[in-house]
Amino acid sequence: MSTIQFIERNGKREYAVVPMELFARLMRAAESLDDVALFDAVKAADDGFRVPGAVAHAILDGTHPVKAWREYRGFTQDALAEKAGISKAYLSQIETGKRTGVAKTLKALASALGVTLNELQP
Repeated sequence: MSTIQFIERNGKREYAVVPMELFARLMRAAESLDDVALFDAVKAADDGFRVPGAVAHAILDGTHPVKAWREYRGFTQDALAEKAGISKAYLSQIETGKRTGVAKTLKALASALGVTLNELQP
């Protein structure tokens, strides 16, 4: 490896001229540090919530999110309706898209399913 050349002004080092091989290694190291910093930032912001593949695939295939989560959690319509304090008919209408459900109802369903309200948005 070649040596580093320093350029001085008024007796103080102001610039360093480095061989290209060393410069390339330094750039790779800097990029790695950026990647590590980005990973650490994302990891720190992670709330731990994950959407299981079965739920994601069902939603992508057109299943209403309430139904996808209900089936994933193993609830019958009767059991979820009771837990959320609504009628089975109302739940069925939400799952089929005939009704959208008011915020209070969707919050109750989200709570019963153990998900956020955002996860139930179609």
